[in-house]
Amino acid sequence: MRGNGRGREEEGNSPMGRRLRAVSAHLLPPASTTTTTGGVDLAANPTAGEYAHVQGYSAVLPEKLQTGKWNVYRNAKTPLRLIDRFPDTPDIATLHDNFVYAVETFRDCRYLGTRICADGTVGDYKWMTYGEASTNRTAIGSGLIYHGIPEGACIGLYFINRPEWIIVDHACAAYSFVSVPLYDTLGPDAVQFIVNHATVEAIFCVPQTLSTLLSFITQMPCVRLIVVIGGDNANMPSTPTSTGVEIIIYSRLLNQGKMSSRPFRPPKPEDVATICYTSGTTGTPKGVVLSHRNLIANVAGSSVVIKFYPSDVYISYLPLAHIYERVNQIALLHYGVAIGFYQGDNLKLMDDLAALRPTVFSSVPRLYNRIYAAITNAVKESGGLKERFFHAAYNAKRQAIMNGRNLSPMWDKLVFNKIKARLGGRVRLMSSGASPLSADVMEFLRVCFGCLVIEGYGMTETSCVIATMDCDDRLIGHVGPPNPSCEIKLVDVPEMNYTSEDQPYPRGEICVRGTTIFFGYYKDEIQTREVIDEDGWLHTGDIGLWLPGGRLKIIDRKKNIFKLAQGEYIAPEKIENVYAKCKFIAQCFIYGDSLNSSLVAVVAVEPEVLKAWAASEGIQYEDLRQLCADTRARAAVLADMDSIGKEAQLRGFEFAKAVTLVAEPFTLENGLLTPTFKIKRPQAKAYFAKEIADMYAQLREAESTKSKL
Repeated sequence: MRGNGRGREEEGNSPMGRRLRAVSAHLLPPASTTTTTGGVDLAANPTAGEYAHVQGYSAVLPEKLQTGKWNVYRNAKTPLRLIDRFPDTPDIATLHDNFVYAVETFRDCRYLGTRICADGTVGDYKWMTYGEASTNRTAIGSGLIYHGIPEGACIGLYFINRPEWIIVDHACAAYSFVSVPLYDTLGPDAVQFIVNHATVEAIFCVPQTLSTLLSFITQMPCVRLIVVIGGDNANMPSTPTSTGVEIIIYSRLLNQGKMSSRPFRPPKPEDVATICYTSGTTGTPKGVVLSHRNLIANVAGSSVVIKFYPSDVYISYLPLAHIYERVNQIALLHYGVAIGFYQGDNLKLMDDLAALRPTVFSSVPRLYNRIYAAITNAVKESGGLKERFFHAAYNAKRQAIMNGRNLSPMWDKLVFNKIKARLGGRVRLMSSGASPLSADVMEFLRVCFGCLVIEGYGMTETSCVIATMDCDDRLIGHVGPPNPSCEIKLVDVPEMNYTSEDQPYPRGEICVRGTTIFFGYYKDEIQTREVIDEDGWLHTGDIGLWLPGGRLKIIDRKKNIFKLAQGEYIAPEKIENVYAKCKFIAQCFIYGDSLNSSLVAVVAVEPEVLKAWAASEGIQYEDLRQLCADTRARAAVLADMDSIGKEAQLRGFEFAKAVTLVAEPFTLENGLLTPTFKIKRPQAKAYFAKEIADMYAQLREAESTKSKL
């Protein structure tokens, strides 16, 4: 790929040849197939008929390939082999190879962009090219060697998304270091645990996180070097000489590396690329060990399904310490996409979107639910002719999408272009991950934004993507077929009455196998053996079913279920996802236990919606907390939740019977959310213990009063 000893490289594989291919792909993207099998015709291959039965987007194989139960699903595009390299560039085996390829192909193209100027003001996006990023990557890696950081050492990244995060990660890949993301929102105890557990020797941080590190630096004897990004020498604090820790600013390390440039120390595919600590909902963080081979296989598999182009622009705001954003970066790099970073403040994200005007937008259901609620509430408030006009436009476009027809541009011009402008006006692809996205919300996004909207499913332990919707699939309410780099089977969970014999669809715990499966939890063989069985299947803890066409649907969670007093099993996340569509609700925590026969809910309210309701009812209040405590407000929210629950056909025992409204949202800072915005259930139970006890007391009192009557 980079030089093969022959007089010259073959023209088609030279950097110039690759650039020409990239440009032609941008100017004339290949036509997509629209067949029910995703464009694959297995009838032409007689051997495929022996071992694979195509069901639309998936192919079903026997457990042992030639014998055993037919319950293993693979992507129909690649039924007889799992993808572990990019089909068009099989020489790319590591993250380092991927970066070198991108630099050779897109050297002078825009790569990393930021709006923050040197003086701290915010302006237009300024860009670093792929070539400039390559120069900085070499300097940072060389600078670490200059400071005596040995090959294979763990390097901590303790700051939010910005170009330097990507540069340091590339330096780790080029010089065989192991990157260890440290969530900037993790508490000091968790950061200290990770640093010591992984024996992190150098940490990159910003001035804000430096002060946190220094507060317990004496408890982290493995740390030798701290590099501060965005700081200046004049304000650098000193550490006690007894610690042996050196603190320098990023620009100085960059200059030291440029003055003493070192040759690359390329990793092997099986070498560890990163240790991603998953915060989880209980206990101490677990270190997920991922190799270069794991990550390349995952992204290469996804590349068979989703295409990017050098003309694409992406906004990076999802946490880089999370595998979802990390894998997005690897994929976008491969295709020469320009990546702009947000300012670091979610409240200013809309302003960044307007400035960057991305073509690719990745997010999580929490944000999509907020977009959905904001637009639907605005439509309702408009009332009369405007509301009827919106619904006419919506229904016309919805029918056109379902029937595969192109709609008249009139509706976009009159209605939907204003909505599209919220994300910059140019988005062609939206993706959702981290937790299930409501089918109603997905349909709404497809109609209003007029672009491809796909949902994926994955986890850190599988290097991210396990399954993702096919781009030509118009059906919603599922996460699609397996990633072409892995295979899936459903295992019976008899205690929850889920089996492969269930009618009309097979159900069970989702198990995954393939090159994407992680090495194991760092220094924790016991927990590793708990999730990976002797045949190499990773047990996810999620419950799925196979819809027609080989589409996977996530329906439950094995780990978070609990039982009510009458013996009914409850999956709280499923119910929370239903209630997320309630206009009053920003966040919802559903609680129940085996001592009680009903569920209760703690709701973090949407302030403006609740205030508007109070104004319409003529209710006076001093502040939002007082309004949340008003019994009339609680009754209104519970009534709306009941209405949403009936629409979703919740079973009787799945309805919340009491609700507490809180003005303070669930956040990472107050310890109620993981960095992937999942509720920490044990912590939430403890945090709201009084409110939960009060709700159950009220329910018992109401029941007692009712029985007396």
